[in-house]
Amino acid sequence: MDVSTRAVLTAAIAAGVAAAAFVGQLPLVVVAGLLTVLLALGWPVLLDLPNPLGSGVVIALVGLGSVLAVTVSTGATLLWLVPTVVALGVLLAFVAELLRQDGRLRLVESVTGTVTGLLVVSAASGWVAALRAPGDTALVITGAAALAVSAAVSAVHLGVRTGALVTTAAGVITGAAVGSVMPGLSILPGLALGFATGLLVAALHVLLAGVGTLCRFLAAVAAVVLPVLLGGILVYVVGRVLVG
Repeated sequence: MDVSTRAVLTAAIAAGVAAAAFVGQLPLVVVAGLLTVLLALGWPVLLDLPNPLGSGVVIALVGLGSVLAVTVSTGATLLWLVPTVVALGVLLAFVAELLRQDGRLRLVESVTGTVTGLLVVSAASGWVAALRAPGDTALVITGAAALAVSAAVSAVHLGVRTGALVTTAAGVITGAAVGSVMPGLSILPGLALGFATGLLVAALHVLLAGVGTLCRFLAAVAAVVLPVLLGGILVYVVGRVLVG
């Protein structure tokens, strides 16, 4: 799966997030849960972790737990409940290492890679939390739309610097345009969402360039869903700061 294909798939998934948010909370929860499972399958392969099964199980549990926690609870869930789920996930990461029967080779690499995966999947809960924050559906649709356009633009080979600038600019323009027409939103949150998501896509595009494990299918899947998952927490934060 080449870089352009991954970018287009990321754009399609981001558009799917926007569509799910438009339909309602339950479809968005299902999409967020599926994305966490996909990352759990591919993350250990992407980082070439020595204990892919244990790491993947822990990452999946934390991702699904974070999404569920935001879905069923009330109040400022991301301020305490999601970090609690992540903290429990860190403990599970060590338990997974204790259960290894291979001599625990590359132990530090395995733990740090798993914990990083926990942080990534927990960000998916931001999509659901944003749907319940000020701006709600309009906020999620604007952020997802900016992410989708940025990802689509990043599929064009423009070089590192030019590509990063164009990708970020595409996000800013899309966020401002969509935010200005969304009820309950304005151009300022749209600009911020577009800049944050565009910069995220551009940074990950550069960061993942040349990673050798991306020739493996599951690793490529993780790279595809990675920007969408991280975009969730960005949308939530922008909503709380500029809309709430």
